[in-house]
Amino acid sequence: MAGLRALTSRGRSFLASGVAAMLCAFFLGEHDLLRVSVLIIALPLLAAMVVARTRYRLSCARRLDPSRVEVGSDSTVTVRLENVTRLPTGLLLIEDTIPYAVGTRPRFVLDRVESRGIREIDYKVRSDLRGRYPIGPLSVRIADPFGLVELTRAFTATDTLMVVPQVVPLPHVRLSGEWSGGGDSRTTSVAAAGDDDIGPREYRQGDDLRRVHWRSTARYGELMVRREEQQWQSRGALLLDTRRHAHRGEGPRSSFEVGVSAAASIGLHLARESLGLRLVTDQGAHHLTDAGSGHALLDALAVVRQSTARSLESGIAALRQGGGDGLIVAVLGDLDAEEAHALARLRHGGVTGVAVMLDVRSWQQTPAHHPATDESHEIARTVLTASGWRVVRLPAGTSLAAVWQDAAQNSRYAGPQDTITAGDPA
Repeated sequence: MAGLRALTSRGRSFLASGVAAMLCAFFLGEHDLLRVSVLIIALPLLAAMVVARTRYRLSCARRLDPSRVEVGSDSTVTVRLENVTRLPTGLLLIEDTIPYAVGTRPRFVLDRVESRGIREIDYKVRSDLRGRYPIGPLSVRIADPFGLVELTRAFTATDTLMVVPQVVPLPHVRLSGEWSGGGDSRTTSVAAAGDDDIGPREYRQGDDLRRVHWRSTARYGELMVRREEQQWQSRGALLLDTRRHAHRGEGPRSSFEVGVSAAASIGLHLARESLGLRLVTDQGAHHLTDAGSGHALLDALAVVRQSTARSLESGIAALRQGGGDGLIVAVLGDLDAEEAHALARLRHGGVTGVAVMLDVRSWQQTPAHHPATDESHEIARTVLTASGWRVVRLPAGTSLAAVWQDAAQNSRYAGPQDTITAGDPA
């Protein structure tokens, strides 16, 4: 029945013609016409039977190389089909399902796959838009040589292509980061009282039972372990302004996309220097699980979208709650004086602040018709500079690498703590 439902227009025409010829043969008493009608009816029925026998007898695997690419880069998709039965297949029409943003749907024709045979098909995908794109599922249409029957089978397996923002290599700049206890980033052993600090603490899940301090356990009435080594890491925060009204332009060349690319470049640059980094937007903080490699940061930035928020209040609150951030890098769109003052107050003590200010007006009009910076931009820049922030101005058409050296300039308001190199213990 599945084969009959898979009849093509040609197969149905053959079947209808055969039935009509058979009726005419009965009424006219033409035995030769009856033989012809039986042949015409038998052809689509036999084709349906043969095609139905090959159903659910293929296995499919897919590989993306690489599975994470920058915008505008190619990824090769390899589809591996295997005939897991002892019978050869007929004509196979293969179509993979991909989003429109990464290209047109690839279609291939395989004439025949022998018993236990394997076929590999390659095609390339590319996207100029960031995002997480599903690749698959694969559909296989099994057809007979006469085109009378066409049976479609869809696999369920899919893969994910991550299209991350463009990353620009940045020159090394001396930045500081406050060293704080705990974490999984670059570590160093601190021995304040000899090789091991034997001061006990409460037992935590996962602690080695060989470190149990039985005397303290008996004294406090709960399981206590020895403090053997204190782990330290340099911590920082990356703030990205995603407010729609704070950006200008549309598409991949808009100020928002340039800001996302700048955040990715800075985040990956700092992650390679073993800085424990967390991503914060105007919507709040994002949890990153592998800040050391930067992959989680790139994946988070690949799917970030513009928000309808009107202020940076939630992002600034998330930065305050984090605490212990020795370095704050803010990639900002259009900023008013009130928001600039709120950001300025985040820099205190040993905190180093770097503000990458997108000159959003340069995305709206050419410099010949409008100044590169307006009054509010200059006021915000002055407020941040007066509070000790290092301000990097990024106009349209300028690479971040060309202006990143401005982050190394110590403001005359900055304290001596700004001269500590990121990645070196204080």
